[in-house]
Amino acid sequence: MPAEYYRSPEVYRRESETIFHRRWLPAGRADALTAPGEYRLLELEGEQLILVRDAGGQVRAHFNVCRHRGTRLCEEAQGRFARSIRCPYHGWTYDWRGRLVGAPNMPADFDKPSYSLRPAELAEWAGFLFVHLEGDPPPLAEALAPLAQRCTGWRLAELRVAHQEVYEVAANWKLLFQNYSECYHCPTLHPHLNRLTPYRDSSNDLEEGPILGGPMRLEGAAGSMTVGGSACAPPLSGDPDVAGRAYYYTIFPGFFLSLFPDYVLTHRLERLEIDRTRVTCQWLFAPEALGGTGFDPGPAVEFWDLTNRQDWHICELAQQGIGSRAYVPGPYSDLESMLGEFDRYYLGVLG
Repeated sequence: MPAEYYRSPEVYRRESETIFHRRWLPAGRADALTAPGEYRLLELEGEQLILVRDAGGQVRAHFNVCRHRGTRLCEEAQGRFARSIRCPYHGWTYDWRGRLVGAPNMPADFDKPSYSLRPAELAEWAGFLFVHLEGDPPPLAEALAPLAQRCTGWRLAELRVAHQEVYEVAANWKLLFQNYSECYHCPTLHPHLNRLTPYRDSSNDLEEGPILGGPMRLEGAAGSMTVGGSACAPPLSGDPDVAGRAYYYTIFPGFFLSLFPDYVLTHRLERLEIDRTRVTCQWLFAPEALGGTGFDPGPAVEFWDLTNRQDWHICELAQQGIGSRAYVPGPYSDLESMLGEFDRYYLGVLG
């Protein structure tokens, strides 16, 4: 696409209005909050949300804004509320469901129910939390239905996070999407990855719309995406579709889901600025693997941390080059069909 789509403040603003404020956005794993009152803060699109598990066990999302004078309620990134959420300014307090339960020195007829915390829509899919910042969203299960049909063999709801890395990349979010969506660059940039999944042994089973991607053949029936090429945990399933393949999917506009025989890798993207993106990467394994003797996710973590850093560096170089007056959009190869489909879908949503 032309340079303006990676550099223009006007395009960035339009993306907020037409895409990021009106789509389900990934918010991490539900099991990060286990007990009632546990919370963590989520930074998303310039907003800060409180994700808290209420007394009934449901995770809720509230904007971190007091309804009295707009003060931030929480400062600590995570923790556990003793009984309520209390504003540090004038002492207004809210229960974990966001209802105003205390407003000192307000009139006796003050209408507390009208001043509950502003909620954000939150839903769970296969152990993953997603939030929606504005409007009346479609059901999350409906939005992710094409993917759900392809993920039954990976026990996604049961998996647990074994490791997490957070990266900040000096590149527009779309460059990361486009880089993830093709392996044309793999022989040059990732020779170690290309040995395990030869770049021409790939196909796509979702080829249009907000979810794109498909499988790649793994070298070695018992292999996986690790430093040595061997699995670092027992297989997640006896399903033949799980063994011998890696599956890569993008979920517009902020999530990558990578499925391997023995673990699952996720990338959650957050726009920070036009040319800056935060990526939270998590390695997920079966609970019995995490509790097993001698379990070591290191070979998987090391493999993808190296691959990630190679990708982020090349995306930063692309961002720099697009900023040159010499930049003119070039053609896509036959191995980059998903980039063309991403562009078409993105431009259609952007209007």
